[in-house]
Amino acid sequence: MAKEFKRYLVTSALPYANGPVHIGHLAGVYIPSDIYTRYLRLRHRDVISVCGSDEHGVPITIKARKEGVTPQQIVDRYHELIKRSFERLGMSFDIYSRTSSPTHAVTASDFFRKLYDEGKFIEKTSMQYYDEEAQTFLADRYIVGTCPKCGNDRAYGDQCEKCGSTLSPDELIEPHSAVSGSIPVKRETKHWYLPLNQYETFLREWILDGHKEWKSNVYGQCKSWLDGGLQPRAVSRDLDWGIPVPVEGAEGKVLYVWFDAPIGYISATKDLTPEWEKYWKSEDTKMVHFIGKDNIVFHCIVFPSMLRAHGGYILPENVPANEFLNLEGEKISTSRNWAVWLHEYLDEFPGKEDVLRYVLCANAPETKDNDFTWKDFQARNNNELVAVLGNFVNRALVLTQKYYGGIVPACGQLTDYDREALSEVAAVKEALETNIENYRFRAALQEAMNIARIGNKYLADTEPWKVIKSDPERVKTILYVALQITANTAIAIEPFMPFSAAKLRGMLAVEGFDWERLGASDLIAAGHRIGTPSLLFEKIEDDVIQRQLDKLAATKAANAAAEAAQHVEPQKEEISFDDFQKMDIRVSTILTAEKVAKTKKLLHLTVDTGIDKRDIVSGIAEHFTPEELVGRQVLVLVNLAPRELKGIVSRGMILMAEDASGKLRLLGPDEATSCGAIVG
Repeated sequence: MAKEFKRYLVTSALPYANGPVHIGHLAGVYIPSDIYTRYLRLRHRDVISVCGSDEHGVPITIKARKEGVTPQQIVDRYHELIKRSFERLGMSFDIYSRTSSPTHAVTASDFFRKLYDEGKFIEKTSMQYYDEEAQTFLADRYIVGTCPKCGNDRAYGDQCEKCGSTLSPDELIEPHSAVSGSIPVKRETKHWYLPLNQYETFLREWILDGHKEWKSNVYGQCKSWLDGGLQPRAVSRDLDWGIPVPVEGAEGKVLYVWFDAPIGYISATKDLTPEWEKYWKSEDTKMVHFIGKDNIVFHCIVFPSMLRAHGGYILPENVPANEFLNLEGEKISTSRNWAVWLHEYLDEFPGKEDVLRYVLCANAPETKDNDFTWKDFQARNNNELVAVLGNFVNRALVLTQKYYGGIVPACGQLTDYDREALSEVAAVKEALETNIENYRFRAALQEAMNIARIGNKYLADTEPWKVIKSDPERVKTILYVALQITANTAIAIEPFMPFSAAKLRGMLAVEGFDWERLGASDLIAAGHRIGTPSLLFEKIEDDVIQRQLDKLAATKAANAAAEAAQHVEPQKEEISFDDFQKMDIRVSTILTAEKVAKTKKLLHLTVDTGIDKRDIVSGIAEHFTPEELVGRQVLVLVNLAPRELKGIVSRGMILMAEDASGKLRLLGPDEATSCGAIVG
């Protein structure tokens, strides 16, 4: 028998406040969370939804150091950006808090202190890297060296971002401090650890025996961790940004961010309501964590162990983690700017909040990694939202306006086909609820859209625009039925597309409908006057999509250039001054330039070297047009042995450099110089 709950506590993973939110975050966590919460509210459940910015940890201090600002300035900037972006997308959190709040500082400190006083931690002394120049212990991210697995010379002490390997600082080859650049030394330091191994039995019983209904990816990852054996995990670290460890003699130490952040759910609830304990400590509360797969271990193993150690708190009933969303076939990367940022999307696609919500839900990575492409985004908008949902709604409302001046006609005798269509709509309710309550939001959205599909087919089959000529009374019934299906659509899409649902209610001129009425065939009474019809969605043209693809192409080119810039060719073999003296380099002027027939790369140039006028064949046609070369002063190696290319004897070489992007740059004097001037 399913457990009955009086209230719901929905948490969404705290976004890290060192950058904006992107579509991967939305598809993995925030869209599913919002759908679930909105659904529960529509069913009049007692539910609160909490979220907030995660504002401590090393990456924030690194970003602050790079920008020459304080960590507080970084988190203030991104907290506001994230909060505003969520509001614009229609995220319906009851509170969006932050872990730099005074309430959180007290809550996290008290939580740690209770476990400390009860002897729930173990103290361990270990040798860790220390930067003598900066006089600070180095977090793993502050240690840089060569990856032992792929040879990347910019790997971090916790991870190589090139090959994806998890590392420890001791594995790095030639480690150095990212703070000062100096070579760190090992020093002794003391920290507190949560002995996760002591909670293995409890976790096995609670998860492996008690929650076999969890998603396979979540259950499987938990089992893998437990089968591998849990180890004590540090809850403090040497850092000057975070919540100070509330223990005498712990100066310069803060709570580790993984310990600090989940407590943010509790502190956010405290700021929301004085009845916070009802949601955190009552067994008749259902707590659900919405997270991405990279946070499974923290929400299924670490945080429950913390709550268990503390005592008095409930544990999550479910942790429906999603997999990752890729972008155009590549892993989303904030460091490489390979992402679709929410705030930029909202600026560039005004009024299309629901299009993004729809696409990210329809393509959600629920069971495996999925891929977002701009072409798919366009296709789903044009072929589904416009051609199915928008088309049905528009036809039903426009025909009502055209034939009856916007007055809902009276329903006559229903045919078997009318009853069949209405029963199909009614059947959607159960399937929709089952899917949402089991966190299958893609399937749920499909069910919601099916109502519009039923409506489209109904109008296509009944053809009221034709029947009006022969049987106008029958058309009244057809449009009455069509408007009932339209009203049902408004209910069904609301958790997924709240802006469109509100717009549709406005066009129907109704306040709203109770969820329990979904499937009813009398939602709008005969004689009711509907509002003015307008398009629910609009087509997205190719040029709009091309701009986004061009934007990504520019990002890819910039990344390639940055990557290339960091890999300078090593110095060639040493030569003597006499060897250099043998080279005769002269300032020259290009007199003529033309492409060499039947070649892609070759240009035939005539240059004035000051010694003579000569022919040079150069493979630069893909970088320069003949027109832009004529008149340019360049440097020419004039005593290079002649070489015949495509029937032309080339006597010399024009000197140039290749930049990080692969583009060739001509070398020449800054000011006009006499041809023949010797370089050297």
